[in-house]
Amino acid sequence: MSAYRALERRFVRLHHLDNALGILDWDYQTTMPEGAASWRGETLAVLTGLRHEILTDPAVSDDLAAAEDREAEALDPWQQANLREMRRLWSHAAAVPGDLVTANARAVADAEMVWRKARAENDFTAMLVPLSTVLGLQRQIGEAKAARFSVALYDALLDEYEPAGRSARIDALFDELAAFLPDLTERVMARQAAGPPVLPFDGPFPIEAQRQVGQAIMAAIGFDFTRGRLDVSPHPFCGGAAHDVRVTTRYDDTDFAKSLMGVLHETGHAMYELHLPPDWLAQPVGAARGLALHESQSLTVEMQAGRSREFLTYLAPRLREAFGGDGAAWQVDNLYRFYTRVERGLIRVDADEVTYPAHVILRYRLERALLAGDLALADLPGAWADGMADLVGAVPPDDRSGCLQDIHWPGGAWGYFPTYTLGAMAGAQLFDAACRAEPDLLPGLARGDFAPLIGWLQTNVHAKGSLHSTDGILVAATGRPLGTAAYKAHLQRRYLAEG
Repeated sequence: MSAYRALERRFVRLHHLDNALGILDWDYQTTMPEGAASWRGETLAVLTGLRHEILTDPAVSDDLAAAEDREAEALDPWQQANLREMRRLWSHAAAVPGDLVTANARAVADAEMVWRKARAENDFTAMLVPLSTVLGLQRQIGEAKAARFSVALYDALLDEYEPAGRSARIDALFDELAAFLPDLTERVMARQAAGPPVLPFDGPFPIEAQRQVGQAIMAAIGFDFTRGRLDVSPHPFCGGAAHDVRVTTRYDDTDFAKSLMGVLHETGHAMYELHLPPDWLAQPVGAARGLALHESQSLTVEMQAGRSREFLTYLAPRLREAFGGDGAAWQVDNLYRFYTRVERGLIRVDADEVTYPAHVILRYRLERALLAGDLALADLPGAWADGMADLVGAVPPDDRSGCLQDIHWPGGAWGYFPTYTLGAMAGAQLFDAACRAEPDLLPGLARGDFAPLIGWLQTNVHAKGSLHSTDGILVAATGRPLGTAAYKAHLQRRYLAEG
């Protein structure tokens, strides 16, 4: 199996290069001094170009063909899946010229730094040129991949984040949710308005105390601080490298909830990365199976478990101790009302479960229109406001709380947004299956014991890597492919049936 073994050795090199890029990118977004931005951007561009050169070396094409033609039958199932994933990664890379790859990396590094200042200063005009550059390059990348894969431009970009994902299926799933959610939202808000009000929490909430609570919750979930850390960034994310998983959040001393939910969300991502199959860690088959499943892990921890009454029973006394809270506001009933409150808010990352899909549907529709040329970038703020009014029922007063709130488009992540709501649906299916399989799961959360949940996820999702497709993993774990049924049932149960 000389061809296959040669490919394995090459992908080990790529894995370690990805590790270096991951740490450099984490540093870029967290601790790097601002004056180093342009030179760091050039470093990232050069290393990204080097990665592309290694992956598109003519020997890779030859070895893929030889392994597929002469060696495939001798491979075990994991090796066969690894060969399939090698082919997929090579196809994505080979479709795009190297100079376009490096140009995109430079443009993204520049745009991310401009976005930080533009968001802080509520200045969308400052983003027009750098974001237009990124958008133009993403169109070129999408066109090149679309020609290679014989799919639509948007689907070609989506495939990088969700393998074999197609907008036609997303349209059908999102149309189901768009038809279901408005009435649900009205019923839930009416029910909550008729019930006890959410009592306010007395602040301020010192950032150091928030950090300590976040780290304690991460430890309860099972995060290994010998192989990761918690830091601060303008936009929460999970990154880093294998055996060195970096989680970030952002703090506000007037609101402890945002940082804590950010920590829960990103720790869900981190647990996936920390529990990938160790024997295949340096190979494509050992990677997470796309972002729909990745988002399912973060949303299972944050939304399904983190906002459950059981977990909040565990959390309430710890919040009282951390912030000196006293009285009815700090009791479980009020904390549950607070964390399950449904509002027509402006910010996606702070949105509740019921309105969150509308935020994602808006971005999905807008990015498709921008890529297709049906929406001019200069008209994005107005289109955003119109879409928010239609889908969420709230209009942003400024661009900071509108089209400047997310880093994804300046960061070159076009085709990423739908995976958030696909992940919410997958998370509902997985959590439902886990609760049925593990009777001690919910009682465990009330004790701060995440082991039944994380253990089940590790067995049924994390340890599978990319051995199977998203639907293949979901069918094996839950008995059905990705759909809306479990998500809709969860929302109805939590927001209309539970007290």
